[in-house]
Amino acid sequence: MISIRLPKEMENHIENLAKSTQRPKSFFIKEALANYLEDMEDYYDVLKRKNDKDRNPISLEELKRAIDL
Repeated sequence: MISIRLPKEMENHIENLAKSTQRPKSFFIKEALANYLEDMEDYYDVLKRKNDKDRNPISLEELKRAIDL
């Protein structure tokens, strides 16, 4: 269990959304956190790949040809 304090404005947004959709506030908090964590994992994966000495970047034109665009 984790407890956090949210700014009142953010809390009001979540409360209004929960009321209008008849979902619990925790649903939206979990969804938002899951999406953020996924984005951050992708971001750090890109940074790791960017600095990989063995990477083999291709041009946009090569990518388009590879996927038949």
